[in-house]
Amino acid sequence: MQKDNRTVLRIVLKIFISLVWLVNGLFCKVLNFVPRHEQIVARILGTDFSHLLTRTIGFLEILMFVWILSGKKSRLCTVIQVIIVLTMNVIEFILAPDLLLFGKVNLLVAFAFIGVVAIYEFVLNRTAQTHA
Repeated sequence: MQKDNRTVLRIVLKIFISLVWLVNGLFCKVLNFVPRHEQIVARILGTDFSHLLTRTIGFLEILMFVWILSGKKSRLCTVIQVIIVLTMNVIEFILAPDLLLFGKVNLLVAFAFIGVVAIYEFVLNRTAQTHA
């Protein structure tokens, strides 16, 4: 792949990955445009604090958006993303599959996202740094 195409791909993937976190954090959780997210939190952690916990998770996802765009400690950021997405999706798969957008298939979507995140950081981003 040519250097320019690789650079464009890296930029597009960085924007895509970061927007996944922003949309899920801000729109789905903080602004509660997708109430199903709070229902999932309530199912897993209980209803007493599900509203507050959902908003807190949303703010943390917004911080992940900022971290990704910053490019600081990108390898650590990637590892944390993989751990979070995998953990969250396995728990949801077991405890709340009926509330997931794609049901149990959501786990496959999560693996695809993890793959994109890993390829971005460990293949595309590393290759760019070694050629800089």
